[in-house]
Amino acid sequence: YMGDWAALYAQRRGYAAWKSLTTGKSAALGGIPHDRYGMTTLSVHRMVTGVLEKLGLDEAACTKFMTGGPDGDLGCNEIKISKDKIIGIVDGSGVLYDPAGLDRAELLELAERRQMIRAFDSYKLGPGGFKILTTDTNVVLPTGEAVESGLAFRNSFHLHPLASADLFVPCGGRPDAVTSDTVAQLLRADGTPRFRVIVEGANLFFSPEARLLLEQQGVILYKDASANKGGVTSSSMEVLAGLALRDAEFQELMCCRPGEPNPAFYDAYVAEIQRRVVLNAQEEFECIWREADRTGQPRSVLTNLVSDKINELTDQIARAELPSALTEAILARALPA
Repeated sequence: YMGDWAALYAQRRGYAAWKSLTTGKSAALGGIPHDRYGMTTLSVHRMVTGVLEKLGLDEAACTKFMTGGPDGDLGCNEIKISKDKIIGIVDGSGVLYDPAGLDRAELLELAERRQMIRAFDSYKLGPGGFKILTTDTNVVLPTGEAVESGLAFRNSFHLHPLASADLFVPCGGRPDAVTSDTVAQLLRADGTPRFRVIVEGANLFFSPEARLLLEQQGVILYKDASANKGGVTSSSMEVLAGLALRDAEFQELMCCRPGEPNPAFYDAYVAEIQRRVVLNAQEEFECIWREADRTGQPRSVLTNLVSDKINELTDQIARAELPSALTEAILARALPA
């Protein structure tokens, strides 16, 4: 892993802050891998459940479409943590679809093994289901539609009419996968959106113009910069541990040895980060929901305003000469006990 190599190289070069040079390192180097602990997914999914709670919907009764499969960080953890009915997944290997819901046990097994949907057992698909791989050609879907190129089908399936569900959670995909030129394809013939709720796990899946157009059509959309902050929070706390602990302390408290129990401090620290990720996501969710109701502004715009305010406060604090008592009180709230 490049992050491990960079940290160890910095250590050999005598760089004092080598422990904090990279994040998401292996646990043996005191890192907190996002995928192992689901850090990014925890914040994404808290946004999802927040919307469902506001709408009075049962997660288990909702359908969901995903991009990014069980082999990826976000995709595998979204499968593990959610309770909804996943009707479609697009990943690097192709498209997996079942209008009755994909077999959850089979998906969980793939997620545990971190395998792409190409490994999904096709015998576990319902009558209307299919698996189209990028290498497939000249396939006929159960609907009668002919697919000449599996690769082209995969690349555009998020715009296909079959990609329709209560929830859309992009967990992977190319930037600007949906733009102002293609966003109309996410609407039905009567103008209603094919997804009621969109929570962006993947960065930049939608262009800003596409987000606004979807929100104008009634989609409840939480933008990437709000939804996937869990990974940023985890990385920041990993940096903090590296800066706050001396090398010997860091080795004792944060570095996990293969075949041995993790240090108690490490497990407690990870649990505290997970708690804060969920809490921060809940607070930002409520802030944006409340302000959208109060002002009528699109949620994607409100996310930008929240980000601007965070940066503004950071700059103000950096310039301010705060009383030591106030500084200590803030640090006591911010730092893990």
